[in-house]
Amino acid sequence: MEKRLLLDRIASDEEERLLLGSVMDKYERCRRRNVPVTTAFLSLAQQSSVRRLLQSLGAPEDSAVFYGGYDGAERRQAHFLPEWQSEPDRDAVVCLRASFYEPGALTHRDVLGSLMGMGLTRRSIGDILVAEKSADIFVCAAAAEALLREWNSAGRVALQVRAVAPEEVSVPPQRTKELRDTVASLRLDSVLSVGFSVSRGKAAEAVARGRVQVNGSECLKPDRQVATGDVLSVRGLGKCRLSCVGGKTKKDRVFITVERYL
Repeated sequence: MEKRLLLDRIASDEEERLLLGSVMDKYERCRRRNVPVTTAFLSLAQQSSVRRLLQSLGAPEDSAVFYGGYDGAERRQAHFLPEWQSEPDRDAVVCLRASFYEPGALTHRDVLGSLMGMGLTRRSIGDILVAEKSADIFVCAAAAEALLREWNSAGRVALQVRAVAPEEVSVPPQRTKELRDTVASLRLDSVLSVGFSVSRGKAAEAVARGRVQVNGSECLKPDRQVATGDVLSVRGLGKCRLSCVGGKTKKDRVFITVERYL
């Protein structure tokens, strides 16, 4: 299918169209020249869009490797690999550790704001893992060089910045609250009702208003069926995961366990 027509069919807006057009060019360059090609960092929703594009192109499932610097990374680059390469170039993502003296002095927002104040865009920044006295930041190689030279503070907080190896990465434990209940079915609005302790009507309204994402992709259908492992997020409320689907009650309702991220 012609590129323009394909993008017209699968892109939901101009921003997504520009992203997918760029990704399509990179994919084709990899195939044509048989060289590795890497995208910028992609959000979960953007990764879903890229997978949908590759499906539409009839590309093999392993045509793109998503890598963000560590296992479990949320923001990741898409790596298109030539026939002679089996794994992405690990040097494409660099982890920098910014250490500071006062415990709890910086939040995720503080660090991101400081990085963007240095002239970086979100496209060149991966995950930011904030600990008590440090933050591990994943960036592209070009951005890492500039940050190592020039980044010495975030607001009034002095920083000591150095590159760290992947095995040194500090992933803070994710705090969650476990919620158990029964639902008539695994409809999206029913599971959201349990995960965020709201009425099913309120959950359905949030879906209809475009405030809900399933595994990073916007969903406008309250009756969509969800499955174990699906991550659901609601703008303004947070994120939860359907962690377990159990048996049924005598009234044919389904036992579920939902982990809400705190």
